[in-house]
Amino acid sequence: MRKTPTRAPRTPRLRAALVAVAVAAVTGTTLAGSPAAASSGAAPTTDTTQFKGVNWADPRDNFADDLLQLSGLSTTDTYRQTYAKATRIIAAFRANLGANTVRLPINPYTVDGAYWKSYRGVIDAASDQGFKVIVSYWEGTGAQKDGFIDDTATYWPMWDTVVKAYKNDKRVYFEPMNEPHGYTDTEWADIAAKWLSTYSKVPRDRVFVSGAGYNDHVTSVCADPRLKGTYLSLHHYGFWKDYATYDQWVADLKVRIGDCANRTVADEFGAPMTTGLNYNVKTPDDNFVNYVQAVTDTFRELKMGSVYWPGLRTDDTYSVQTLTGTTARPWLATTNQSGADRLAWAWGRGKPVKG
Repeated sequence: MRKTPTRAPRTPRLRAALVAVAVAAVTGTTLAGSPAAASSGAAPTTDTTQFKGVNWADPRDNFADDLLQLSGLSTTDTYRQTYAKATRIIAAFRANLGANTVRLPINPYTVDGAYWKSYRGVIDAASDQGFKVIVSYWEGTGAQKDGFIDDTATYWPMWDTVVKAYKNDKRVYFEPMNEPHGYTDTEWADIAAKWLSTYSKVPRDRVFVSGAGYNDHVTSVCADPRLKGTYLSLHHYGFWKDYATYDQWVADLKVRIGDCANRTVADEFGAPMTTGLNYNVKTPDDNFVNYVQAVTDTFRELKMGSVYWPGLRTDDTYSVQTLTGTTARPWLATTNQSGADRLAWAWGRGKPVKG
């Protein structure tokens, strides 16, 4: 999801979807088709706190009609060069933030061509360092950016390749689609169920089923018995409201989760990190401070894992890390220590905010 102030023109379908999200966010009501008290069914664990992570993104926000190029990497890099750079960046995520999980994008252009061999260096480097790796499909941009799978004729072969490569790596997790907002709740659940049946040998506790819409509520997928045993991924952002109090943000988040926290990981959430905001001090008149403090407190309270957007994305004001070092030997620096402190708090470490 784009976090930069500049946004592409919205299609009528996309505008309608955004209005639905906005209305639910402002009113605090549950989104249509999403009972707040949905039965969670069998859960892979009693909580999801083992996922403490960040997204590593393409500067274009992962929506691309060509090869994905993660910030700090190059599509001309060999496997060995990619692996070496990724090893350093993953190590920096751990050293600077205490992360143990990274979420990475894929698309057919990246997987189905020669670059896949090099791109695998990112996944391998993370796994070899003990990181959990969430691999998620992103749709294209422009007319393709409509919340639907771009082309099923390339989507399924892409997953064939990825699953074959990593089905035996217990640190790699599969997320069939990022933000499937073009589909109704039922349509999306049907696609997720088809993914599970197609790759039935993949353990369900290594699959992240996105919440419906913009991953903005998990209650409908949580209630579907066909999807039991999977993790659920939720997205939640402060820009969904112009202003809300701390308590209003807590309520907004919890209605999107229902009683499904024991299966849910917030694998995108974020706020400005390069604008000087202090997230360690209560500032009731600032929407983003209220938001960050509310969601990180709630993740900790509900024992939910969380994966910040983005850990690293070039020129994104939300990025909590920025590239340092050389092109061949990259390292990272923290852009906002108070933001990093709130991540630590969500992940079970650190200190609460000051009064």
